[in-house]
Amino acid sequence: MTTIERQRLTQYAHGGGCACKIPPGELEEVVSGLAALGSPAQNAELLIGLDTGDDAAVVRLPGAADGMAVVATADFFTPVVDDPYDWGRIAAANALSDVYAVGGRPLVAVNLLAWPRDVLPFELAREVLRGGLHIATEAGCHVGGGHSVDDVEPKYGMAVTGVADPELLLRNDRGRPGMPLTLTKPLGVGVLNNRHKATGEVFEHAVAAMVALNREASAAALDAGAVCATDVTGFGLLGHLYKLARASGVTAVVDAAAVPYLDGAREAVAAGYVSGGTRRNLDWVASHTDFGGADEDTRLLLADAQTSGGLLIAGEIPGAPVIGELVPAGEHALLIR
Repeated sequence: MTTIERQRLTQYAHGGGCACKIPPGELEEVVSGLAALGSPAQNAELLIGLDTGDDAAVVRLPGAADGMAVVATADFFTPVVDDPYDWGRIAAANALSDVYAVGGRPLVAVNLLAWPRDVLPFELAREVLRGGLHIATEAGCHVGGGHSVDDVEPKYGMAVTGVADPELLLRNDRGRPGMPLTLTKPLGVGVLNNRHKATGEVFEHAVAAMVALNREASAAALDAGAVCATDVTGFGLLGHLYKLARASGVTAVVDAAAVPYLDGAREAVAAGYVSGGTRRNLDWVASHTDFGGADEDTRLLLADAQTSGGLLIAGEIPGAPVIGELVPAGEHALLIR
């Protein structure tokens, strides 16, 4: 058995994947007021920034050709699976997703690596980087080096730069009443990853969902004329949908029976494999949500902290389920039916 096969990377992290994000309520307190600092107008026109907690920053450069804006984002996290190559693939797909979520195309990425050099062998780090390079290559995105630090906990991700048409952006503040809501990946990777960390069981279908790029979904949304979208990651479906509804000044209605889940997700919730991040997500949206008759397990799944989840689009695209709609703002930002 090789060194790579012996190590369980998830055991070296306090959390896993996007479930290790700072809770949304705490994060909003930290960044409150910072958007007012803005960006020097002479350098770039900021089209998407910090104001609504959107997925990536977008700027239009002075003198740039029509139909061209720069997209910038960064994302990294602790191991979500034990296999280093798969972790690298998942982290890269997750970072690239922020570019797709605003309707952009990734051009170049740099690696972000934190590694406990006295604890874990560098052959594992090499496999992580190889996985990231594989996904970036699949996306047609260059990888041009990066930055590394010696850390007590392994972390990996990417900073990604892309381009987009400034007139064809997907934003989280453009939702309007009457728009359907489409979800392009099933939920449940959070509870399955938590079960994987606890038991060592491998869920290949969850890995396949996480490494799948959101490229085609983004292109389909733009082709359909969509103007509003976000991706579903660490704050769960309910957390990201709440941010979208709040930014757009609407109420979002979710048909709980229409939401797709990965095989085994409900069983994992019933067995108690729920991360602290998921419970914090649910706590954050609870006062803004009318849960109707949804039971506790359904609520947890709807708030499940996703890693490299799908796009949530205010519109319809071929092959993806419609899970609800946007309606005029009411007493609650979210309604579960």
